[in-house]
Amino acid sequence: MTDARGPAPRDGAAPARPVPGTPCWVSLTVRAPDRARAFYEALFGWEFRPGPQRLGPYARALLDGCEVAGIGTLSADLRLPVAWTPYFASADADRTADAVRSRGGTVGVGPLDIAEAGRLAIASDPSGAVFGIWQASAHLGQDVTGVPGAPAWNELTTFESERVAKFYATVFGHTVQPEVSTDLDHVTLSVAGRPVAGIHGVGNGLPRDRGPHWTTYFTASDVDDTADHVLHLGGQVLERPHDGVHGRTATVADPEGARFALVQASR
Repeated sequence: MTDARGPAPRDGAAPARPVPGTPCWVSLTVRAPDRARAFYEALFGWEFRPGPQRLGPYARALLDGCEVAGIGTLSADLRLPVAWTPYFASADADRTADAVRSRGGTVGVGPLDIAEAGRLAIASDPSGAVFGIWQASAHLGQDVTGVPGAPAWNELTTFESERVAKFYATVFGHTVQPEVSTDLDHVTLSVAGRPVAGIHGVGNGLPRDRGPHWTTYFTASDVDDTADHVLHLGGQVLERPHDGVHGRTATVADPEGARFALVQASR
């Protein structure tokens, strides 16, 4: 798994502006934010500070002083699931939102300004998977990757990959690289030759109560131990730790049911 932004600088240099089309942020919407913050603080060592309140109470999570994610309160008037949502960088959120609509997607929120931080929209692709669009201003997005507790990868699970991959390629300019396999429907989305996300088609294997969805992978120093910690903190282990194409991974859920994945840190 490779982040097209590369590792964020830690020496005081100005962080790079996210390249359009790259996942630059992940945000969790929940009904009980205090409980969620306590869970992720205990699991990943996150600390929190207030963020823009444009869509309701919001906090940014920090890992060793670097911003890695956000947690917001699910407003009653927003028809969004309790879920982690990846945001893709855009140079012009309004133009990207127009592209979403023209390619059969839906824009549910925005585009709108989030104080001085940037401009945001929340959309869904033609299969119904929810994602965000972020036009950075003061807030560039995720500060660090590749360390335990930081997002590492985003993977879309959907019915079939070809049609939806064309959607993301048109909207964000991704290059689509299909997996060379007769029994695996998987493509990788790349920006400037670097992988940024994956799309996995599972056909009728998609759970009826779940629908097409994005999954964020967070780096863990030890996936087995971290999965056990999820259980101890009141979460669920949905897919036990196992070795796969991304290395050692597990799929888990927090106490409110928001799903995410763990991936073993490179050694």
